[in-house]
Formats: sequence, C-alpha cells, structure tokens
Amino acid sequence: METTTDEDFSETDLHGREFAQHTFTDCDFSGADLRTATTTGCTFIDCRFTRADLGESRHTTTAFRTCSFDRATLTDSTFTGCSLIGSTFTDVRFRPITITDTDLTLVSLAGAALRKTDLRGLRLREANLLDADLRECDLREADLSGARLHGARLDGTDLRGTRLDANGLVAANLRGARVDVDLALSFAAAQGLVIG
Repeated sequence: METTTDEDFSETDLHGREFAQHTFTDCDFSGADLRTATTTGCTFIDCRFTRADLGESRHTTTAFRTCSFDRATLTDSTFTGCSLIGSTFTDVRFRPITITDTDLTLVSLAGAALRKTDLRGLRLREANLLDADLRECDLREADLSGARLHGARLDGTDLRGTRLDANGLVAANLRGARVDVDLALSFAAAQGLVIG
C-alpha cells in the first residue's frame, strides 16, 4: 500500500482521479477539485478538506479518520462500506448524498442539513447531531446510541428498529416520527411515564 504523509494538495485539480489502496496522513486537500474522483480501500488520517469539492465522488471501503470537512461540497457523492470515525463536517453541502453500510461513530454533524436522506442501518454511535436537520430521513435500524441530539429535528423520520437512548429520546424533536412499539415504550419511559 502506498503512503503519503504531510503533503499539500490544496487547490489541486484532482478531478476524476482514481485512488486505490493508498494511505494519506496529515495531508491538506483544502480547495482541491475532487469532483468525480474515486477511492477504493484508501485511508485518510487527520486530513483537511476545507472548501474541497467532492461532488459526484465515489468512495468504497475507504476510511476517513478524524478528518475535517469545513464548507466542503459532497453533493451526489457516494460512500459504501466506509468509515468516517471521528471526522468533523461543518457547513457542508450534502444533499443529495448516498451513504450505505458506513460507520459514522463519533462523527460531528452539528447543524447538518440532511433532510430526506436515507441513513438506514448506519452506525452513528456517540455522533454529534446537535441542531441537525434530519426531518423525513430513513433511520430504520440505525444505531444512535449515545448520540447528542439536542435541538435535532427528526420530524416525520422513520425510526423503526433504531437504537436511541433516553437522552436522545428527550432531547430531539420527534413530532410525527414513525416508531415501533419498543421505541414508543422507551420514549414514554424517558418522559417519566409509568407503564402498566
């Protein structure tokens, strides 16, 4: 596997480039053009994607570990079997985006605009979702254990089979959310109701 460390790719034209089995550590992709780029089996560690354009990019079994995406563009991008553990997304343009079988544990998506996005089955354990717009999302079977959801909007979201702890059930706006019986009982208990 090829390795690149502490390299400056800022403002670089990487449009349509293909990366496979490559590790990038502490690299700067700020302002880079990564539109339609593809990554397969790559690892990005502590890399910066400030104002980078990743529109229509495709990522398969790639790990972005503690990377920062500040004001980046991810519209029409696809993440399949990836890991984004500990990465931070600030003022990012997401929609539409496709995320499948991807680990978002400890990811910061505070204030993220992800309305109507399919997030089914994703791992969002201990994710920062403060004030995120998750209205009408599909979060079925997702794991939101320990997620910070204060101010998050989940109006009309499908939460059937979702793992949510008591804090999340109290902090988020769940008006009109679709839930199963187990989650409804957990919600009632979190609100202090005595069941039975």
